[in-house]
This record gives sequence, C-alpha cells and structure tokens, in this order.
Amino acid sequence: MGNFEPVIVAFCCNYCAYTAADMAGSMRHCYPPNVKIVKVPCTGKVDVKHIMLALRKGADGVYVAGCLEGDCHFKNGNNKAALRVARVKKILDEIGIEKERVEMVTMSAGMGKDFARIAVEITEKIRKLGPNPVKNISAGQSKLATG
Repeated sequence: MGNFEPVIVAFCCNYCAYTAADMAGSMRHCYPPNVKIVKVPCTGKVDVKHIMLALRKGADGVYVAGCLEGDCHFKNGNNKAALRVARVKKILDEIGIEKERVEMVTMSAGMGKDFARIAVEITEKIRKLGPNPVKNISAGQSKLATG
C-alpha cells in the first residue's frame, strides 16, 4: 500500500464549497490532484445513491462539502445532505465497510485555505484506510448495490 493514492470524490455546493475550491487554486493553496470535484447546485441534491455509486464506481472516499450551518442558499440543503451522509455511514457500517470513507463538511466561499486543508486531511485519512474494498469487484457482485 506504500504507493496507494486514493481517489476522492468531493460533491461541492456551487455557492460555497466549489467557490472555496476555486479560491484555493487562485491563492495557490495546494490540495491533492486525486480529489475529483463534482459541482452541484446544492448539497441538498446529493442523494444516498450518488454517494454509493461513487464508491461502487471506484472512489476510495467521498465527501460532501456544503454551506456553513444556517447559510445554505436553499435554506436547508446542507442539513438534508448531512442526514444523507449519516445514512450512508450507517449503510457502510452495516455492510462492513469503514464509515470513515464518507464525510460531510461545511464552509463558506471565502474559505479556500480551509478547502485545501480539508482535502489534504481527508486524503490522508483515506490513504490510511487503504483502497475501497469493493473497488475491484464487478458491479454485479458489489455490496454497494444502488437498487
């Protein structure tokens, strides 16, 4: 596992986290290139099936990055996302996969440095966990069926 570079999928809110990621780049705050950003209109649109599908398709870790508590542009999308992330963690725990592979984080658009720090921290955590155990299992045999 010495050369293991995890694939991380980050579902980022258009208004806050995606802008923070852009700011991180503009300010030259480096974060791992293995963090693949998926821009979403609101984290409230990220469903359990999206997170599970990312894991089934080979992501070693997933995080949902939304607006700060009380600052969601769609009132409570970040709260919905947090509940869905909690549900995924429960599912992963039930099927014997580390629930730490999935996280919910919040930030404002001006938190570019924090975006980079969080990306590094999550990448390091996933690197320690090792590869996603279902990464090399065909979709038909996967424990992470999306139903």
